[in-house]
Amino acid sequence: MAQPAHRVATSQDEPPVDPEAIDRAYHYHRARRNARVRRSREKSRAKLRFIATFAILVGLALFLMLTIWHEIQKVFGL
Repeated sequence: MAQPAHRVATSQDEPPVDPEAIDRAYHYHRARRNARVRRSREKSRAKLRFIATFAILVGLALFLMLTIWHEIQKVFGL
């Protein structure tokens, strides 16, 4: 049968927890979380900028192709 776990008694001469270390860890993890959120937002905005730029370029290309085709029909009477 399994034995119960033994508890290690803490002695009174151990140094107390450093409150500055807790604050530093809190600020560190908060900064990491904010950086992760900021990176995610920047990535989604970059996708939107790419899609908008691509759509504008495709629209401009279609407009130029149709304009050129119309001019070719006028010049050669097609």
